Amino acid sequence: MRIHDISQPLGTGTPVWPGDQPVRLDWTMSRDHGDSVNVAALTLSVHAGTHADGPRHCDDDGARPAELDLATFLGPALVVDGRGRDALDVDAVDGIDLARAERILFRTTATGDPGSFPVRFAALTPALAHRLGDAGIRLVGTDAPSVDPFDSKTLAAHRALAEGGVAILENLVLDDVAPGRYTLVALPLRLVEADSSPVRAVLLEDVP
Repeated sequence: MRIHDISQPLGTGTPVWPGDQPVRLDWTMSRDHGDSVNVAALTLSVHAGTHADGPRHCDDDGARPAELDLATFLGPALVVDGRGRDALDVDAVDGIDLARAERILFRTTATGDPGSFPVRFAALTPALAHRLGDAGIRLVGTDAPSVDPFDSKTLAAHRALAEGGVAILENLVLDDVAPGRYTLVALPLRLVEADSSPVRAVLLEDVP
């Protein structure tokens, strides 16, 4: 079995959504300063790096990460090549048997730049979001920082996916992943008060 780590490296240089909390790391204990152990403390947005957008992100009554069904974030997934598109519309899934897809991850860039935040990226159209929900897709992921355009105020794709019961993964790293079928493991943290959660996302590939 081959393991593809599709998580963004998370550190103080990780780009975040403009205006969001930067990633900060402090050492509360350090062997260099005479302590018996090294202990680090993190301050970060739950949307930093690869993360699951929870229902509470766009809905004050939505579920928190600790309340999410973990089975949604574990299981068969289909990686779809969406490179070269300005947006991901319904034709992005032409020829795909959505009844067998269950989870879909869209690769939209040739090579991501882990050191900068992109303001232009291929977002999902509301029509595609509704199509995925109507088809019973459990989860959609993207290597973009959002399923909606950067300047969106209505977050129509987020809301359409929520209406269809479709979970969201954002900021995936799919540069070295070929289109095809894999097993996804991307469990959110058991956060009881936040809206969303960082994940360590991997794809498992069966090899001969």
